[in-house]
Amino acid sequence: MDEPDAVPHAADLGGSHSEGKHHSSWMDYVSVAGLHAVCFYMIIAAAAMIIASNYSEFPLLQNLHILILTLTGAGLTASGSFTLNNYLDRDLDAVMERTKHRPAAAGRMKPVRILTAGLAEAALGIMILGAVEPVSAAAAAAGLIVYIVVYTLWMKRVSPLHPAAGSLAAAVTPLVGWAAVDPALHSHAWLLSCILFIWYPPHYLALTIRYREEFQAAGIPVLPVKAGQAAAKRQIVLYAAVLLAVSLFLREYGTVYTAAAVLLGAGWLIPGTAGLFMKTDTGWTGYMFVYSLSYMTILFIVMAAVHL
Repeated sequence: MDEPDAVPHAADLGGSHSEGKHHSSWMDYVSVAGLHAVCFYMIIAAAAMIIASNYSEFPLLQNLHILILTLTGAGLTASGSFTLNNYLDRDLDAVMERTKHRPAAAGRMKPVRILTAGLAEAALGIMILGAVEPVSAAAAAAGLIVYIVVYTLWMKRVSPLHPAAGSLAAAVTPLVGWAAVDPALHSHAWLLSCILFIWYPPHYLALTIRYREEFQAAGIPVLPVKAGQAAAKRQIVLYAAVLLAVSLFLREYGTVYTAAAVLLGAGWLIPGTAGLFMKTDTGWTGYMFVYSLSYMTILFIVMAAVHL
């Protein structure tokens, strides 16, 4: 699972903010739950389920309740993880201009409410997944633990390698979806997981380059601060190249998928390479960050479409 930093929140984009203490609204609950990120990961999980149904010959379209329950469980688990992240990171968010208006950081929600909501969402999500398939629930629980304990509580505050933990959390998403249909986890389930694992670091690095000063002010050790902008850019290009190559391991999905993988990958790799020679980064980082979300979303939708 991804961190909410990696998907813009409505409260982060400017505009009017209420500064009153503990006057929360339903929009505040939506904000801490990371709804945009939840939708992204539900698409990934749904695509994995559709692909898995072809390899396992499971009649998913005749068992839509499995699809609905799995996506509900996965969505609640992801929402719970993002809510808990808001609770745990409220001190860091309060320092960063981009995130200081989030409900927890701004004090519009009592921390205990955020903690309670996060625990309830995550627990309910894992219970629903457990009712569908224990392997799916186990994968979701593992991702939750990695994200909250390894990433949020530990590595994000002490190591510039913390995106690796974020990658592990994101990479469980296809496994959660696939396991609900095929708990044996075909090798392609792991390839889908690998794609998410490789995708996350450059996606996150684009954000850290753009907001380098804010991450530095909050004391979050990110690569642009520790090794410089140029090093971070090179890492983005390297990951983008590897991601394009790995996505082609699934070329047996057909011509339509292969063409989409090449075009989408090139749409990230070529501008990424051009960024190595740019003097200003604002427009480039914005493109690389937003495009990365579209890249993965469209790639997985195409994967699913060619298996329908």
